Amino acid sequence: MLILTGIIILLMGIILYLTEESKFKWLSWFGNLPGDIKIEKENFKLYIPLVSMLIISIALSIIIRILKKFF
Repeated sequence: MLILTGIIILLMGIILYLTEESKFKWLSWFGNLPGDIKIEKENFKLYIPLVSMLIISIALSIIIRILKKFF
């Protein structure tokens, strides 16, 4: 079960990485949700994706619960 969770997280990371490419513009909203903190200064960038990680957490929890019911 832990390996499956790791694979799901890896796939989600790949999808989020590819959203920067022109192929997946429909998913470009994901890292820019209200509640995601972005601070940019001259020599400093801080990005804390609070709401994005909350959505991922909820989605993974639902997926894991569904998988536990079947296995």
